Amino acid sequence: MTEQDLVVLLDDAGEAIGTAPKSSVHGTDTALHLAFSCHVRNSAGHVLVTRRALGKTTWPGVWSNSFCGHPRPAEPVVAAVHRRAEHELGITITDLELALPLFRYRATDANGIVEHEVCPVYLARTDDVPEPNPREVSEARWVDPADLAASLAATPWAFSPWLVLQAQQLRLFGAAPEPAPAVARAS
Repeated sequence: MTEQDLVVLLDDAGEAIGTAPKSSVHGTDTALHLAFSCHVRNSAGHVLVTRRALGKTTWPGVWSNSFCGHPRPAEPVVAAVHRRAEHELGITITDLELALPLFRYRATDANGIVEHEVCPVYLARTDDVPEPNPREVSEARWVDPADLAASLAATPWAFSPWLVLQAQQLRLFGAAPEPAPAVARAS
């Protein structure tokens, strides 16, 4: 097993306590681990949303933020954000800003798979044309933030729970959407 296949496990205080294979940390009893999310805007003010590939373990086929990922052991989170932007979407990002350093959530999808993450949230910019990696992303769209806010409020179940929760906390997309369904909650 290589370092690329491992995620960083955390204790309840958010301190690293070891590593585990990425394939083992997304199940019905998912251990708390380190991840990140990134929301990307372009110079026109649009936000990039992506539809998760159907082969994803959690929330396959739902719309989400621009991209997410897991830092490798000893990899700075900022380096992981840049790496995943290129890997998932073929884009180079700039103006990277940490917006929610302590974002944490636990959510269960329709298949009973749990996400349980300390997930710092970043904002970034690009004017690159996304070239989605089909193993990660089935679609990518630049959308008007107000349209995204309206969709989040009307159909939160169509989006990843972390996007819904992050949008509420960041107030990125205009009016905050209604609270997320009971299956997704911030810890």
